[in-house]
Amino acid sequence: MNADSGNGEVRPIGFSLAYMDRSADPQSDFYRYAAGSWLKTNPVPPEKSRWGAFNELHDRNLLLMKAILDEAGDGSSYQPGSRMQLIGGLYSSAMDTARIEELKFDPIAPLLDRIKEVQAGKDLIRLVADFDSSGIDTFFNSYSDSDKLNSGIYSYYLDQGGLSLPEKEYYLSDDFSELRSEYISHMEKMFRLAGVPDGECRGMAETVLRIETELARASRSSTELRDEEKNYNRMEVSSLDTHFPSLLLPLFLLDSHMPKTDYIVVGQPEFFERLDQLLSSESITDIRSFLRWRVLHSFAPYLHSEVDREHFDFFHRKLLGQEKPEARWKRMTQLVDSLLGEALGAVYVDRHFPPEAKKRALMMIDDIREVFMERLAGITWMTEPTRRRALEKFSRFKVKVGYPEKFRDYSSIRIDPSDLVGNILRCSRFESQRHVLRVGSPVDREEWLMTPPTVNAYFHPMENTINFPAGILQPPYFDMDMDDAVNYGAIGMIIGHEITHGYDDQGRKFDADGNLHDWWTREDEAGFQSRARAVVELYSAQEPLPGLHVNGELTLGENIADFGGLSIAYEALQKRLAREPAGIREVDGMTPWQRFFISYCQMWRSNSTEQEIRRLLTIDSHAPSRFRATLPAVNHPGFDAAFPPGDGNPGHAQGIAVW
Repeated sequence: MNADSGNGEVRPIGFSLAYMDRSADPQSDFYRYAAGSWLKTNPVPPEKSRWGAFNELHDRNLLLMKAILDEAGDGSSYQPGSRMQLIGGLYSSAMDTARIEELKFDPIAPLLDRIKEVQAGKDLIRLVADFDSSGIDTFFNSYSDSDKLNSGIYSYYLDQGGLSLPEKEYYLSDDFSELRSEYISHMEKMFRLAGVPDGECRGMAETVLRIETELARASRSSTELRDEEKNYNRMEVSSLDTHFPSLLLPLFLLDSHMPKTDYIVVGQPEFFERLDQLLSSESITDIRSFLRWRVLHSFAPYLHSEVDREHFDFFHRKLLGQEKPEARWKRMTQLVDSLLGEALGAVYVDRHFPPEAKKRALMMIDDIREVFMERLAGITWMTEPTRRRALEKFSRFKVKVGYPEKFRDYSSIRIDPSDLVGNILRCSRFESQRHVLRVGSPVDREEWLMTPPTVNAYFHPMENTINFPAGILQPPYFDMDMDDAVNYGAIGMIIGHEITHGYDDQGRKFDADGNLHDWWTREDEAGFQSRARAVVELYSAQEPLPGLHVNGELTLGENIADFGGLSIAYEALQKRLAREPAGIREVDGMTPWQRFFISYCQMWRSNSTEQEIRRLLTIDSHAPSRFRATLPAVNHPGFDAAFPPGDGNPGHAQGIAVW
């Protein structure tokens, strides 16, 4: 069931017993039982690499945002600097395909010309700093965030980067050797389109792959990147030239307009050591080829159709298994959301997020907070010193629902309806300078990391907050017209999931102030690790594709949060029904507990291409949807009561839990 009925009508998507396949045994295949009819009748659309409940709601939100953008027009009828002028002008520039075709490579020609002239040393680092400030990632990634050891101020972080393929294994594993050959062919075609002489294109492509492969060898894996302590390495600015003499990082910071700061945080020092060696050993000609590729790759989706098609052919069709591009309006609506998200989001919230929805969501959050507090107070395997600190941390949890108290002011950005690439660069510079200039300043505790229309939620460990954008507070996750059982099985579980992230294998390392600090006794740490190991082993045994298993270490935090979230939401529903016993009744022939588990499972309904499954198994900290939908449910003590096993079936083993 799609959000768009085919005639542009926007309609909600919700929980439905019609999604079920009642011929399946819930004990042996709960995924098919709860969502089998939907799975069978909703193959992956040709313009997607996966299709599920999140995608349905995301597409519905795109329609709502498109209506706002269509109303804004090119922004010219609105006050300069106003929200509607900014979002209308950006969207209009993105949809003006006639002008984009006419301009060809002209919008990025100044960037490419600068690369042709760049020299090694200070000249190169100044170019890298300028590109970084313009949103063009070159060799590494940079941003500011709350300091993990001093969460009240912003610090500047440098992390590994420079890879165009999803993760280091795409460069190093034999499983992706054919894809790497396709990648070289893709880069060769892109260089040729950009006017590089035929005889040079192949060599430039091979050079880029060689440099990216060296960066991949020095990069940490997705699993290693989850280790909060290992990826926090504070370095004094005065020592950076000693550690990385060729990178000239003090000059990079100066040219990035960094306020005076004593230190930065280098996520992966060994990566920067190898990058430093490469910058001193690689010829400037080869470095120019790499930089030229980074610019082409960054802007390909926003250039003329020949380049856009070639970019899609490799990075979507071959890499993800997506058969055809999404409609341009969808891609460009997402662009506006990514660059001017709080301007678009302010209008979206005003029109599509009623106060009653926020009020009911807050009521559910209070229910679930109460359960988690009781659980912390009564958990049997935790000693009193650790419990006391856990309760202190939880008492200082903050909840943000829907949207920021104060929306970001973008009025200083110049948006030109005829200049898409220029608009992207100016928006990127605005965001980059916002990140740089706040370094050393007090943290804005009201800031959001997601835009209001986002279909997602998150826990921020340094701010000790859980955050639920308006975009996810809609069917099928939150439905004002549905019974409590359905809502607690969906958004209730998501609330519990985000709370549990504060106490997963990485979130538990942050204290009540949001600082990375070991506050566990050795005994309690051992108890936690023993329970976490059972979760790792359970998920590592799952095989979504023949010979490919879930990475239980990579997905541990999300799996703990899924188990905790479901368990907490179940208990909160019990308490809610005890207070309001009229809700203890069958609806459409199903008990509240059956509807709770079915709602939870349907939330994860999803079909994916094989290429997308392979990609996600390599990089994603979440387990595939089938296992998210079933393992926390069937391992919950209430499942067998809701769906009693038949004769000779012992039911499901219990005891897989951390919180």
